[in-house]
Amino acid sequence: MAKNKEVKTNAMRLLDKKKITYETFTYECDEFIDAIHIADLLELPYEKVYKTLVTKGVGNEYYVFVLPIQKELNLKKAAKLAGEKSLSMVHVKDINKITGYIRGGCTAIGMKKQYKTWIDESAESLSWMIVSGGKLGVQIKLQPKDLREAANAVFADITMESTD
Repeated sequence: MAKNKEVKTNAMRLLDKKKITYETFTYECDEFIDAIHIADLLELPYEKVYKTLVTKGVGNEYYVFVLPIQKELNLKKAAKLAGEKSLSMVHVKDINKITGYIRGGCTAIGMKKQYKTWIDESAESLSWMIVSGGKLGVQIKLQPKDLREAANAVFADITMESTD
């Protein structure tokens, strides 16, 4: 796995400011590739790699959810947590305007604005996890409690039930 501490994103600067320890992994990437492909590329276990999704409530508020790459966000659970009647996924073309990040580089750390954020409860028991580093080609490895602190997030049950 390639490591590179030289490229600093907003997420990394915020982690540095909070004196949170993290490790970066970089890979060649010019356009969006899904998180499962990234995990395969970096030879990372799927259960440790998390994606960041941004939703919009009926009242035009935005909410952020961090969940395992193989899981789906349960919009009903998410809406209940957010105190909204319903939530919808933010359109890809709006991600940069809302978060300051682009699709595939979106992370809950250091967005343009601090949105209410939830991390799937499955992360709480992990010793470490991987999330986007704030730009294409960069992933960050950190402790779940540190992600919670950096993103001002809460652990909660936010995913669909398994059908296995």
